[in-house]
Amino acid sequence: MNKEFRGLLEQNIFANFKLVLETHFMQMRLVLKSGEQSLPFMVWSAGQREFVPLLLGLYWLLPSDLARRSRFKWVVLEELEMGLHPRAIDVVLLIVLELISRGYRVCLSTHSSQVLEALWALHHLRANGAFPEALLGVFDAPRTSPMRKLAETVMTKGVKVYYFDPNTGRSRDISELDPEREAAGEEGWGGLIESSGRANEAVAMAAANADRQAIP
Repeated sequence: MNKEFRGLLEQNIFANFKLVLETHFMQMRLVLKSGEQSLPFMVWSAGQREFVPLLLGLYWLLPSDLARRSRFKWVVLEELEMGLHPRAIDVVLLIVLELISRGYRVCLSTHSSQVLEALWALHHLRANGAFPEALLGVFDAPRTSPMRKLAETVMTKGVKVYYFDPNTGRSRDISELDPEREAAGEEGWGGLIESSGRANEAVAMAAANADRQAIP
């Protein structure tokens, strides 16, 4: 992985610790290390423990020469957001974009509205002819040359979003991610933003009632 990703991972997932393979009495173990302090696997956060096996796979798929492992065309990731806070999810999504920029076809499953918000932004940035830097802004990513090249490549790629309806057992294309469309699964992005919609509606109603009561 390039230095931008290593820095983002260290800062946003490993709390400025480094992931190190440590040898101790003929045994090897992964630890988080900062100076003389060394944290074994069992004291890591749940998100760190969930993420490191995924990171090892991603690290292997992303050799430093910016190539793609030629015998692999697809990368399938299930619920990449598990155990991660929002900033960490942004970093993992950036790594997903790096996979795409190298020519992998990536399939994600998710229960995270944040993932769909990023895809919604990508869709509309492309539709409006935005500069690649705008995509980096979505993730608060560094504006270095490698990251700009990544964004430029990803902006040319197509994205599809499908919602699996548990009631019918079928999936439907909701790639427009239009929150105002009444089609099943699209209005609430498969139910992922329905709670925020209800919260907005409740607050708006309360504010309107307060305004009416304030009128003499």
